[in-house]
Amino acid sequence: MSDTITLKKDTIWKASTVILALVVIWMVAFDGGSDSNVINSPPTAGNVPSAAVAVDMEDLIDDDAIKGDADAPVTIVEWSDYECPFCTKFYDQTFSQINEEYIKTGKVKFIYRDFPLGFHKNAQKAAEAAECAGEQGKYFDMHDALFENGVTGGVSSFKQFAADIGLDTDDFNDCLDSGEMASEVAKDLADGSAAGITGTPGFIINGQLVSGAQPFSVFKQVIDAELAAA
Repeated sequence: MSDTITLKKDTIWKASTVILALVVIWMVAFDGGSDSNVINSPPTAGNVPSAAVAVDMEDLIDDDAIKGDADAPVTIVEWSDYECPFCTKFYDQTFSQINEEYIKTGKVKFIYRDFPLGFHKNAQKAAEAAECAGEQGKYFDMHDALFENGVTGGVSSFKQFAADIGLDTDDFNDCLDSGEMASEVAKDLADGSAAGITGTPGFIINGQLVSGAQPFSVFKQVIDAELAAA
């Protein structure tokens, strides 16, 4: 009898270990924690981690705020999570270079869409905060504040950011507290999933899918190829 009990316990322990391992793998992959999302070594020439996807870029823009010239020949749509560390790495280390070289020069227009991950407790309301700021024409002001200051303070800190960037705080607070923008955030997430986004950050550049917080050299290679073909 004791041998049977020991065998059952051993079987249960092994099964539990396998299940736990699968959960951890899924969480890491979905949070953009794979090696491909670390901004370090440049890609091998001709080996850009991108793939063509069948999408309508105009549909992907939806009614979201555009940074840059609306008529720019290259469109980058990013799906991201304000609480995702790899998304912050992209913002800190790569986005500024894209902005200087391509957005400000009229070659690229950039659209940010929400992809809040369920295990990031402040990501949903942070996304709503940016959408609420967008109602007052300051989407990217809030976008920058969220990435630069972090979201650990939750709703109270988002309301302070709103004051800092000069929003009508009564309107902003009403928007955020009511959950008025929850459906907009949900649509962003659904559209991203339909377009092939499985983790954050994820990008579609003129129909090319780029996954992870890749270094600037990866984005440059894809953008330059699209500009040459325009």
